[in-house]
Amino acid sequence: MFYTLAEIASLKHFKKRLMGIDLGDKTIGLSLSDLTWTIATPYKTLERLGQEKSSKELIKIIEEFQVCGLVFGYPINMNGSEGPQSQKVRAFTEKFLAFLDIPIFLWDERMSTIAVTRTMITADLSRKRQKEVVDKMAASFILQGVLDAIKQESI
Repeated sequence: MFYTLAEIASLKHFKKRLMGIDLGDKTIGLSLSDLTWTIATPYKTLERLGQEKSSKELIKIIEEFQVCGLVFGYPINMNGSEGPQSQKVRAFTEKFLAFLDIPIFLWDERMSTIAVTRTMITADLSRKRQKEVVDKMAASFILQGVLDAIKQESI
């Protein structure tokens, strides 16, 4: 079951973190909120090693940082429809719930990677460095969007 923004926001009183996830075909970018849900910080990029191994690695991080909910970037097409990538995210999250029952929120991430890439180009990062950090930066951009939406709505 996927949570709404209001349902995810209701977890804030637990004083635990949210984790942002940018799920790619080869890597998984991760970011973490602070305990006050004010700022998202890029954490790391995991190599995607299949559902079971990736899920177990995510669970270790969730437990280590006391994460109470996950925000997955949900790549909706520009026309609002769901494409193959959004179906992959939905499939991964549904299978992940078999490993750990945790609140999951899907956030429209249409422009996250583009925005992050532009920021890195502006910051004059080399292409090699961009490739190293783009996934965790995108996860941070996704999570920050949710944190800002929660704050804006005063949920």
